[in-house]
Amino acid sequence: MSSELHDLPDSPCIGVCSTLFDEVCMGCGRTAFEVSNWVFFSDEEKRLVWQRIIKENKAMRFTRAPT
Repeated sequence: MSSELHDLPDSPCIGVCSTLFDEVCMGCGRTAFEVSNWVFFSDEEKRLVWQRIIKENKAMRFTRAPT
């Protein structure tokens, strides 16, 4: 069975972190908990986070102009 995670970057992080001051990172759209525990998440947990942040479409990951 193929995973859609293989079509995504290893992490939603774009290096514009704000989790020290915000509950949700303005760069990637993940919560502070999700950011700090990402490496421990199962593929299913990561997939659910990716689905949510893509659906919300608010993070700089989705709104900034491509470089």
